[in-house]
Amino acid sequence: MTTPVTVARHVDRVRTKAMGGPTEQVDKNALIIAPDDVRKTDPFLLMAEDWFSEPGFEWHPHRGIETVTVVLDGVLEHGDSLGHAGALEPGDIQWMTAGSGIIHRELAFRNEHAHTLQLWLNLPTDKRMVQTRYQDVRQENQAKIEAPGVLVRVVSGAAGEVSGPAENHWPITGLMVTLEPGSTYAPVLAPEDRAFAYVIEGKATIAGQPVAAGQVAWSDPMNVTEPTSLELTGADPEQRTTVMVFSGKPIRESIVFGGPFVMSTRAEVEQAYVDFRRGKFGPIPRLARL
Repeated sequence: MTTPVTVARHVDRVRTKAMGGPTEQVDKNALIIAPDDVRKTDPFLLMAEDWFSEPGFEWHPHRGIETVTVVLDGVLEHGDSLGHAGALEPGDIQWMTAGSGIIHRELAFRNEHAHTLQLWLNLPTDKRMVQTRYQDVRQENQAKIEAPGVLVRVVSGAAGEVSGPAENHWPITGLMVTLEPGSTYAPVLAPEDRAFAYVIEGKATIAGQPVAAGQVAWSDPMNVTEPTSLELTGADPEQRTTVMVFSGKPIRESIVFGGPFVMSTRAEVEQAYVDFRRGKFGPIPRLARL
């Protein structure tokens, strides 16, 4: 197999997560991607990290986005207004299309402990109201790339000849990368994509720049026609380094936040609240706990 010739990406900026909590819902939380300037993060709108036991996130609505929930530790119990219910374990990922509207909950199984990341993905205007969909991407069903000192779990999109199982309404590459000390992996990404690499644990060198656990490195779209690559190296001599790498082309359309709803206009956000109050998302479920 011929290795493609790529243009090396660079890191445009590095941000450190902002710690918060406790709150009425969680024991501790952090904001990794803040929705304060989506022109610099589109198609990624927000990413939060949460540690919770009780009560967690009881029934609440969403419309107009997709959410990607990564279970890092503990067991996450979930349910929704479509009748789905289940439990996700460490390494499992849930890809939810809120679309036209859904009511769901996310709780720590038996109120014990859950540690999660949740990423909000933008949708183009003509897909904000698509049909709601849940995809549980179990760790054993994620595509894998293995090399000396490197394990890549491909959740979405393609890495070389390997494709992830998640279906997208907007093309997104999603990789979970584990690196032994000194090991290197360079995913090939479309030049028009914006990419971020969040270091979950350990230390990494990303495109030559040191990035510690709890930091996210951003690489903006490049004005080239060739494929690009983002070099990741495990830089912690004492432990493995885990990096979440996602990339996607910016949508560059109007975005209006309204609590759990993300739409293209303020009127659409207001309509979402009206529809929710009138029961158009369906009744609040009465599913029993697992």
